[in-house]
Amino acid sequence: MKPDDLCIVDLDGKQVSGKRNRSSEILLHLTIMKARSDVRSVVHCHPPHATAFAVAREPIPKCVLPEIEVFLGEVAISPYETPGGQSFADTVLPFVKDTETILLANHGTVTYGSDLEDAYFKTEIIDAYCRILLLARQLGRVHYYTDQKAAELIQLKPKLGIPDPRLERGLENCDLCGNSLFRQGYGEPSPEPKVFVHPKIAGDQKEPSPIESYLTPLGSEIARPSATAPASAAGRLSGSASASPNGKAQSGALDPEALVQAITDQVMQALNGAVK
Repeated sequence: MKPDDLCIVDLDGKQVSGKRNRSSEILLHLTIMKARSDVRSVVHCHPPHATAFAVAREPIPKCVLPEIEVFLGEVAISPYETPGGQSFADTVLPFVKDTETILLANHGTVTYGSDLEDAYFKTEIIDAYCRILLLARQLGRVHYYTDQKAAELIQLKPKLGIPDPRLERGLENCDLCGNSLFRQGYGEPSPEPKVFVHPKIAGDQKEPSPIESYLTPLGSEIARPSATAPASAAGRLSGSASASPNGKAQSGALDPEALVQAITDQVMQALNGAVK
């Protein structure tokens, strides 16, 4: 990158210098800066692991990694809007004062802070955290620390010069792990967790096995052998897995090879039907 590649705009989005045209996403940057006078830098990009959470609209779980609690705090998910216009930029406004890390639904991320290094640091943290969550989920279940330990971490933040709206509102002794700062009063209903469900929210709900999490919802159909499925695959499925009342196979009973075979058989049947 050379100096001539830099595109300089004013706070109204008007380009004042640079040979290249400004990005339409500049409105997102400017909207955040206008709403937060302390923000000096905004980073918007599409890191793959964090964007996966944005596409799935899966809330970022808390009480898992201390670094997330200290350096990021709560992470919001803004509603989807067509990128490029002011309507898209405005989707972050309900959250912009209470967080500096936002997942843009079906799009990417935006982070901001006191300078470019600070803003980019938050982008690196959120994507690394999302990757860790996905890897941990493949190994089994994710374990959470307690509200008390979360409160201890939050109370460290003032000593590091890091503000947290939960401290400002006296929420440090509340339900920090299971509740969300963005669940109420932010316009449309906030996304609810489907994969990383804290035990407080899950209650007595049985956590699915890693294999089931990859096969849902298709896996629940495959786990019930169809009459047209080949006998070998159907036999291995029915012999090694029993269906629960909701149609999902019981944990620990699925034969991965049989499931792969059943998927292949169904795909081939669909393709043969389309050819006919």
